[in-house]
Amino acid sequence: MLAVLLGALLHAGWNALIRGAADRTRDTVLVATGAAAIAACALPVLPPPATASWPYLAASGIIHVAYFLLVAGSYRHGELSFVYPLMRGSAPVISAVAAMLLLNEMPTASGWLGVLLISGGVLFLAGDSWRARTFHGGAALFALSTAGIIAIYTLVDGAGVRLSGNAASYTCWVLLLTALPLLGIFLLRDRAATTNYVQRHWRRGLLGGGCTLASYALALWAMTQAPIAMVAALRETSVVFAAIIAMTLLGERVSRIRGLSILIVAAGAVAIKLA
Repeated sequence: MLAVLLGALLHAGWNALIRGAADRTRDTVLVATGAAAIAACALPVLPPPATASWPYLAASGIIHVAYFLLVAGSYRHGELSFVYPLMRGSAPVISAVAAMLLLNEMPTASGWLGVLLISGGVLFLAGDSWRARTFHGGAALFALSTAGIIAIYTLVDGAGVRLSGNAASYTCWVLLLTALPLLGIFLLRDRAATTNYVQRHWRRGLLGGGCTLASYALALWAMTQAPIAMVAALRETSVVFAAIIAMTLLGERVSRIRGLSILIVAAGAVAIKLA
């Protein structure tokens, strides 16, 4: 439990780092690259993942490239206290609806309660932003798209890490397979600007990358020790950590309504994951 809570705090932390950056798109690439650099240093002393997990690793690398690009888009348009609970809280709803439509798996009473809580919390979030004239449709669209990606990679990595035989090795390979194409895309687009940004802000990249690596490694390790649903549910406490960071470090104004909606979203996510 403590490992997952620490991971949730670290996850909220690296998202806050990106939100507070001047160039959020390149900072996202920087964080992914920093995580991969740390992972590359650890790989020589770690056993390779079992062959059965390699297809999951390949799929996860591609999915995480899309994830980081969508995260960057989300924070270009929206505040941490709006975007983060929207992207993290909506993922369980998307998973539940997809299971119902594609697999004919009807949610339990607890699952339906979670869907209603998250839906209500998201409406409160949107209404509060609309009232404060800070609502941005682009931010909401990016955040919801990110939620869909989160739902996908949670399932892929939850299965892959159990087949890998070593959670740390699996995590390091995922981050490496994510950063290489992501960095390559931006080097092809503008090599000089990307290289200059990395050289000037590499410490931020290592800090954010360390948080990313530790957060996901803790979560994947926990999935080998406890049911995936329980671990995923506990990780949703990150939306509360993000709200606290947004208020104290980023200077965002979190109204009572927004604070209440964040708690409702977190409660709904937990209800779905534990259903």
